[in-house]
Order: sequence, then structure tokens, then C-alpha cells
Amino acid sequence: MVPVIHATGICYIVGAMSLTPALRPYPTAEDYVIAADRGYDSLMAYGVVPDLAVGDFDSLGYQPDHPNVIQLPVEKDDTDMVFALRKGLELGYRRFLLLGGVGGRLEHTLANLQLLDWLTGQGGQGFLAGEKTVATAIRGPASLTFPATMSGYLSAFCNSGTAEGVTLENLKFPLEHSTLTSSFPLGVSNQFLGQSARVSVEKGSLLLIWEDKGDFYSLLPQLWLV
Repeated sequence: MVPVIHATGICYIVGAMSLTPALRPYPTAEDYVIAADRGYDSLMAYGVVPDLAVGDFDSLGYQPDHPNVIQLPVEKDDTDMVFALRKGLELGYRRFLLLGGVGGRLEHTLANLQLLDWLTGQGGQGFLAGEKTVATAIRGPASLTFPATMSGYLSAFCNSGTAEGVTLENLKFPLEHSTLTSSFPLGVSNQFLGQSARVSVEKGSLLLIWEDKGDFYSLLPQLWLV
């Protein structure tokens, strides 16, 4: 059976992190919320009942009392977050918000950053938000435009190999049709200038990371590419 593509719906995947009022999900009827392991406690603390709870629940310490639970083995190839993303894609979602995947264990943060690029290969787009930081990935040919209201730092990293035809417009340190490599952080700590800024790549993949000023959700409608 071919899944129905939820063109404007968002799949929220919440991991182990203490949420804040500015960061907690505010799902609509089109959206779907998945608690990944200890993300169940994070959601319930704000009265957000997930549609699905998945994980081996080693961090949570118990299996949630929820009508829709998928118990995963402790030893597995996919992390709880990967399984949740696969489930969201299977359900037809292409827009993903990953909350609670930054900070904590460094290897999990790196894994979640890699998943942003993996999502672009699945026809989706993901944002990883937490610790006053937001990240996403774009794969060429593609571009992402940031509104003039953005401030603070923006970093652009090549995910692997080389990223060709990289252009950074209306930022403190512009680039034009340049090449970034995964072995040198040339794109770190750029800055917004109070103008509409654009990042584009012709070939390869870029990981974009910027500061969250508490306005992430208001900016989000302008940043979706899918």
C-alpha cells in the first residue's frame, strides 16, 4: 500500500531532553508525534500525548502505558531515532522536527546530525532543535533562504567529501560558487546581517547550524523546502 504523503503535516520525534515552552511540540490535526524512549517523559511533562512511543526504553526505565507502543531490542542496528524516522516516512510524512537529539552523548548528537542528510536522500527534510541550536541539511542542487529577522551565527559544513558550487549571500563572510570539504571548517561562525540571506549548493551536501533565539517555530514556515 502506497502511503498518503502528508504535504504540510509535520512528524515530531522527541528524544531524551527537558523541553521548554518555546520548544515543546504544538501539533495540529495533520501532525504526528513520536516519543523516542525517554522522550515520552519529556512530552508527558507538558501534557502532550504522543501518537506513538518507540524504543528499547533503557533510558526511560519502563515501557509506557500507552495504546501504541513499539518495543525495540536493546541490541539493534537502528537507533530509536532512526526507527522513529523510518516510521514517519512509512506513514507518508516528509517534514520532520527532531527535538531532544542535541547535547547529552556526543555520538548520539553526531548520529542525529547525519540523519538530517539521510532524510534529504529520502525526499524529506528535517530540523534538529535543542540546546538553543537548530540544524538542517540541504543536498544540491538546493538553496535555503533565511528571513531578514535572523540574527546571530550561522555555520555551513560539508557533510562528506566535497560540496561544490557553494554560495553564501548577504552574510558577513560571503562565498560565490566555492568548494567546501569535510576536512576543513571554512564555513564555521558566519553571521546574519539583518538582510534576507541565502545558502545554496550545486552538488554535495551541506549541514547548516544556527542559533535559536526562541523564534524557531515562527521561522519554520519560511524554511521548509519540501
